[in-house]
Amino acid sequence: MIVIAHVSDLHIGATERAAPRAAAVLRYLDALPHDLDAVLVTGDIADHGSAAEYEEAAKLLASRHPVFVCPGNHDVREEFRRVLRGEEPAPGPVNQVYRTAKAVYALCDSSVPGEAAGRLDGETLDWLGEVLDGSDLPVFVAFHHPPAPLHSPVLDGIMLRDDGRLAELVAGHGNVAAVLVGHAHTAAATTFAGRPLLVAPGVVSALLLPWEMGPSGRGCLDHDLPPALAFHVLDDGGRMTTHYRVVPA
Repeated sequence: MIVIAHVSDLHIGATERAAPRAAAVLRYLDALPHDLDAVLVTGDIADHGSAAEYEEAAKLLASRHPVFVCPGNHDVREEFRRVLRGEEPAPGPVNQVYRTAKAVYALCDSSVPGEAAGRLDGETLDWLGEVLDGSDLPVFVAFHHPPAPLHSPVLDGIMLRDDGRLAELVAGHGNVAAVLVGHAHTAAATTFAGRPLLVAPGVVSALLLPWEMGPSGRGCLDHDLPPALAFHVLDDGGRMTTHYRVVPA
């Protein structure tokens, strides 16, 4: 059995409460009585992409569990690389693969500098194809932007674009256990290319859905609802189960 904690959208620097909310989530995970196979953080680590925000995030994300982090549309690739990965700053996509004894985690960069919507470019899709071709273990494909509509006009206007080749890769590889994303600030579960598409709730805030808001559609993010996370469980029979957990902050 594989157990993954899925966290997203910390937005460190967005509000005074962003860091304490993230800290509450990580404290909850570190206090668990059992080890997790991984903690996946699917983007928007920083709100403005500054070095100071990433330095604070690095401290918050230090954990006894393995933590794997990919960027979102609020992140800045150069500072993300320099502070969180200890690499030389570079503007290209931050694609990362982590291999363990039980699974492979392919973290793709769906961010497009200067844009809110996402896209996986040719370089990233070539890289993902090689990762999928080379694995006999279950692969969790993770990135920031959902590649399917979630029935929020605000969110669906800035989802992943041009997902045709991604769909072909996912559908053509039976080793893909699930596609894991963030960006939505709301817990959601659907499918993409015949695989589970699982969306982490937001840490910094929660998205109000159209039937929860007034007719203006303004104020779609609630910063008072508590932070939350997902636990994804892949059992020995290949079945994916997801539990969502709210964390007091």
